[in-house]
Amino acid sequence: MNELYWVLLLLLNFAAILLAYRIFGKTGLYIWTPIAVIVANIQVLKTIELFGVVATLGNIVYATSFLATDILSENHGKKDAQKAVAIGFFSLIAMTAFMQVALLFTPHSSDFAHESLSTLFSIMPRIALASLVAYLISQLHDIKAYHFWKTKFPDTKHIWLRNNASTMVSQLLDSVIFSTIAFYGLFPMNVFLEILITTYLLKWLVAALDTPLLYLAKSMHSRGKIPV
Repeated sequence: MNELYWVLLLLLNFAAILLAYRIFGKTGLYIWTPIAVIVANIQVLKTIELFGVVATLGNIVYATSFLATDILSENHGKKDAQKAVAIGFFSLIAMTAFMQVALLFTPHSSDFAHESLSTLFSIMPRIALASLVAYLISQLHDIKAYHFWKTKFPDTKHIWLRNNASTMVSQLLDSVIFSTIAFYGLFPMNVFLEILITTYLLKWLVAALDTPLLYLAKSMHSRGKIPV
């Protein structure tokens, strides 16, 4: 059933990011970026078996943050894509700080959530550090690479090339940096390597599957269907 839920989650994420772009324009992508980064950093704490291998959640929603910056790069420009990265970076720092302070409060005897929140967010500084470093490096590489390939192949029919050539390398950087900082030493080496490999492969798969959405976003923008 996990595979079915994974497909469902993929479709929900794709529909949500397109809807955000269609309704709010590039502001919708600025909104989506912190959603993706924060949700991914919570979902990644859940380990599952998917397609017969060990994997973590969060790969889909995190991968859509690259789709958001690629849409911004394609339709609005490099500065707008960089702004989305900065928003995501700030939101992750803010969430981590807020939740660490929240855990310092002594819970009332009637409280039922503190233990669960502590389980989720006590590990968050390590996850957040991993995500911040990986996110900043990989996203800035993605924007730079996207515009490099766009300069080489500027026509619309090559959107698939600049989307995948930039994102798949960026996702590799992200997966190696994030998994090493976040999980090295927490799992046996064979499990760690399996998580690293599956994390990249799942992000790679999402990157390949989201290519039609980039064409659709380009078409909507060209036809004046996106709010200014």
